[in-house]
Amino acid sequence: MSFTPDSTDISILDILQEDARLTNKEIAARLNKSVTTIFERIKRLEAEGYIERYIAVLNRNKLGKHLVAYTSVTLKEQSHDWLVAFEEKINTFPEVMECYKMNGQFDYLIKVVVTDMDAYEAFNLNKLSKLDNIYKIRSLFVLAEAKKEVALNLKFK
Repeated sequence: MSFTPDSTDISILDILQEDARLTNKEIAARLNKSVTTIFERIKRLEAEGYIERYIAVLNRNKLGKHLVAYTSVTLKEQSHDWLVAFEEKINTFPEVMECYKMNGQFDYLIKVVVTDMDAYEAFNLNKLSKLDNIYKIRSLFVLAEAKKEVALNLKFK
């Protein structure tokens, strides 16, 4: 049987995206529901995979991570084994925050977050460019964040 979140579940998800530290009691008060109802709904949303995990969103600049680069990677070969090998290796690099398999002009788009340009150069020369099967690497560097949102808009279809 397939589970589809109702309007109360969507409201819970919205509230948790805003502040996941709220207690079930606080969420229940906002939604005029019982604490038990909220607890059970959150557990179901977790079990069904709607809530993957809870995290704190950090200020990267305060932590010295001043450079964000979006790097496209084109592989020489795109066979299943080469794609899997690339993904396995890229997941071992702590500088890589996100990695997406793409269609079009390149095979992967990765988001790299490091302290500065020297750190990016070291990452590129000592890690990324040394991977087997790399054909082309192109990077774009973020100058400023015009919009940064981590919460999904659940009211927009």
